[in-house]
Parts: sequence; C-alpha cells; structure tokens
Amino acid sequence: MTHWLVTGGAGYIGAHVAEALLASGREVTVLDDLSSGQRGFAPAGARLVVGSILDRGDLDAALAGVDGVVHLAGYKYAGESVRRPLHTWRQNVSGTIELLEAMRAHGVHRIVFSSSAGVYGTPDVDRVTEATPPAPESPYGETKLAGELLLADERRRAELEGSTMQAVALRYFNVIGSATDRIRDTSPHNLVPKVLDALARGEAPQINGDDYPTPDGTCVRDWVHVGDVALAHVAAAGRMERGEPLEPVYNLGSGDGASVREVLAAIGRAAGVDVEPRVTARRPGDPARIVADGALAARDLDWRMRHSLDAMVASAVRSARSG
Repeated sequence: MTHWLVTGGAGYIGAHVAEALLASGREVTVLDDLSSGQRGFAPAGARLVVGSILDRGDLDAALAGVDGVVHLAGYKYAGESVRRPLHTWRQNVSGTIELLEAMRAHGVHRIVFSSSAGVYGTPDVDRVTEATPPAPESPYGETKLAGELLLADERRRAELEGSTMQAVALRYFNVIGSATDRIRDTSPHNLVPKVLDALARGEAPQINGDDYPTPDGTCVRDWVHVGDVALAHVAAAGRMERGEPLEPVYNLGSGDGASVREVLAAIGRAAGVDVEPRVTARRPGDPARIVADGALAARDLDWRMRHSLDAMVASAVRSARSG
C-alpha cells in the first residue's frame, strides 16, 4: 500500500482528491493550514497535519513515510491575484520550492501538481491543447506556469544526477459540483457559491461583465466536475507507481463550454428559483473564453465527463444546502 501526501487536502478540491485516494486503497496524509480549507473536509481515514507548505518543520512532519505528493495548496483566485501579486507568488511559488526541497530531503520522487487553465490566458483558438503556448494574464496564472517550470527543472536535475523524478501537472479548467454532500465549495470568489450565497440573502447575484466577445456577452468557461478531477489524480498516481509514462502536462477539460449566464440558469433550475443577475464591471485577469481539449488525459488518465452541466450544478446546490 502506498502513502500519498495531499497538500491543501482540507480544501474543496483537495479533500475530494484525498477521499478518492483513500477509496483507491492508498494511505493519505493531508497538510493544510486551514486558511481556506476546513478541518471537517479532510477525510476521516487520513492523517491531518495542520501546517503550511512555507514551514519546513510542517513539511517534514507531513512527508514522513510518504511515497508521493499531490500538491494543491496555494492561492487560487485569478482576479484577486491581480490585487495581491506578492502574496500569490509567495504562496504558489515559494511554497512549491519549499515543498520540492523537502521532498528531495525525504527521498520522495513523485508529484502530481495542481495547475490551471489560467496558464493559457486568452488563447486565440477554439479549444486549447497542451501544445497551445502559455500566455497567462494574471499573477495566479503566472505562478501556476512557474510551478510547472519548477517541476521540469527538478526532473532535469534528477536526470543529471542519475536518479528519477516523476512529475506531472494537471491543468484544471473550471471545477464545480460535489461528489459528496460532506465537501462543498465555500470560496467567496467562485461563481456557484457566490450565486448561492446571494440568493440565500435575497439578493441578485453578480455577473462581472456582459460585454465580452461571446454569444451572450458573458465569459465562457469549461466546467468540469470535482469528482472527475479527483479521479484523474488517482489515475496519475497509479501510473507513477507502475512506472508508466506520463506527459508533463494534461488538460482536464470537457471540450465544450458554457457561459456564466448559462450556469446561472442551471443554478436556477436546480434551486427552483428565478435567477436575475446584476451586471458589474469586468474583473481584471478574466479571459473571455477558454475551453480545453482533454484528449491526452482521456488517453492516459481515464479522463471523461461523467456529469452534465445540470448534474454538476445540482450536486453543488445539494452540498451547499446540506452544509
């Protein structure tokens, strides 16, 4: 039985990943400073270390007996990162450097890295592939690309030393939904919880800009279910354990997109309410449209869309109501 550390494993996506790894028969340690994660989200079968990836003592405690790392800890808000660039770089880049140094000291040579569609910026293609040139437009996207470069440099360092470093970056697109009512998206910056919170207060939800060059003027995104994303991490971990090859990066996207207005309509259907939004100014750092080709992940990581947009949104509404 292998043992995996999940950094950020008490957060929305990280807790789903930790639970999926446990369900696959692996041991799991969670490292989380609980700044945005919740203690109750960490699976009951996991060992929880409350601490920071910026603290070497916390990393040493979490890495004891570990065979691989899934690295999700960091600051993930593209729009907010424009206002907090130094914080974003410290959390996402300095934290990754600290983690990689501690992994090397502990002899841990496997890492699955949580990257993002934010590395692409606003690509001038209908669907981005892993070969689409990165052009991030926010500090968040820049730091995720920097994390990928750090992994590539560590692989190269290992090769020069005659050792092995297994590393892969999974570029998430827009993650929504819940695979269990126990874990929900609580981010104050993500669309679905923001809309549900506004509706609960009897207020109109907010749309950031309706003058984008898209069919209805609102941003188009590639929405993927958090449970499907978690399973892709388990598949990546399995390939590493079996010594099977992996590409350096994979897109986790559907190949299709839905606008913000379309998601709001799906929330209205799931919640049984009329959703009439209030339109405000665009957010800095938000591209108009970004949709991914997930063919490589389908080939190697059993990546597939197991949920429709309505099913994804309905699961998010259920988990929010149970919280």
